Amino acid sequence: METFNLEGHPFVELCDLLKHQGWADSGGQAKQLIAEGLVEVDGQVDTRKRGKIRAEQLVNFNGMKVVVKP
Repeated sequence: METFNLEGHPFVELCDLLKHQGWADSGGQAKQLIAEGLVEVDGQVDTRKRGKIRAEQLVNFNGMKVVVKP
């Protein structure tokens, strides 16, 4: 499982997290993957493209997982 550091920020938007992790090549692709219901946050499908992902949340896409750290 990978980790993503918020580096003092209160949250990261879900579409931006997918881009940072390299799971999507662009913001448009990230938004499409989210809209198709392919991304889970804390075990639940999340279709909020700009959903705020906060510390200690777990994001899962296509068998890859990342936990967000403060």
